[in-house]
Amino acid sequence: EEVPDAGIPAASRKIASLSSPLRAIIRLRRRYRVQKKSCLHLELPREKPTEFVHTRLLQRQLSLNRTGLYGPSMSLFNQTGFESSQYFTFDTSVEQHAMKKCRRKKSRRKSRMVLYPDKTKRYLPTEEKSKAKRCLFLLMAIIFFQILNAIENLDDNLQKYDLDGLEKTMHREVFGQKVAVESIVELLKDYLATHIHNKPLVISLNGPTGVGKSHVGWVLAKHFRSVMAHDFVLQYFVMHHCPNGVAPLTCEIDLSKKISDIVTRAEIEEKTPLFILDEVELMSPVLLDTLSRFFEPNQTNEFLNAIYILISNIGGGEITKFLIQNDSAELLRQHRGAEELVSIIQPVLSDVHPLWKSADIVPFVLLEKTHVINCFLEQMRREGLYPDQKHLEHLANQLSYYSTGDKQYSRTGCKQVVAKVNLQ
Repeated sequence: EEVPDAGIPAASRKIASLSSPLRAIIRLRRRYRVQKKSCLHLELPREKPTEFVHTRLLQRQLSLNRTGLYGPSMSLFNQTGFESSQYFTFDTSVEQHAMKKCRRKKSRRKSRMVLYPDKTKRYLPTEEKSKAKRCLFLLMAIIFFQILNAIENLDDNLQKYDLDGLEKTMHREVFGQKVAVESIVELLKDYLATHIHNKPLVISLNGPTGVGKSHVGWVLAKHFRSVMAHDFVLQYFVMHHCPNGVAPLTCEIDLSKKISDIVTRAEIEEKTPLFILDEVELMSPVLLDTLSRFFEPNQTNEFLNAIYILISNIGGGEITKFLIQNDSAELLRQHRGAEELVSIIQPVLSDVHPLWKSADIVPFVLLEKTHVINCFLEQMRREGLYPDQKHLEHLANQLSYYSTGDKQYSRTGCKQVVAKVNLQ
């Protein structure tokens, strides 16, 4: 339909009368102004008046009401988004923004603090116990009981041999050899505490004649035969078992067979055999070589569990000389004097045969006159006699002595006591 000319405004009629290029320029200019105005409307002022904020809210509410026509769910969604929405503006300054950040940091720090009530007590958090500590305590307890069990087994083994009773008997029956007796008992206790050894125990009793070496051998044999069987104790006397005229090779075969048989039986019953070899200084080199092979550490297990007592007069002259030069009885009653004697005797024994290098040497010293009197008294009691002190001194005066100062040492010890008592 054609619009009448009366309805067209005068300005549009003027534009229509212009040429087409001019009309195009005017349209571009109008669009530029419209876009400029729209850009100016988008820019928000730094300080918004309250009226402008209210108008913006009203416009937002109107737009929500218009959208409500599409459906209730859509209007409800927009309404909740409008109520919970936050407006972001550029009207805050840099200082206010920094202050807001500080307040947020302080609020976060305060929120991490644990506030306790005033009336309650504060307790530290309980520490969790480590399981490794419990395992360590359990391991220590097991080791403790193992050690205790081993000690009890050692005590049981020593009680089986009754070494305390042996020590009392030797102190009662052996006169003037306190240090020697203590050394022998200590060596036996250390060796018999266990049944597993890396070498046999070899004890060498050295000293002058008549000082009690053979008597100690008799006491040891009697005691071990009482705590064990007779089959595990051998007393070997060279003059009796290997007299003059017998071939050394025959004596060597006989001694080797006896030691091997006893050691084999003792190993089966888990016992330690005892070999007492008297008058070793009279042994031939063949017998000494045989003994040295039994003393070696590199052997089978049964030959390592054995005790050998070697009795000889070798080194007696050196002991007598040392005793006369050092006539102090206190020195001889101490272990220091025994150690000095061992250092003197050891080279002499090594020159005789190398087997003494693996032996524990126990020196026996000379006996004083009082010790000889005790020997007479003990022997006469065994014969059923009870003499007085004067009679004992009379018998003791019949022997010869070394005189050094106020002390007298018997030259023959108690060797002639039995003969003198039998003549009474």
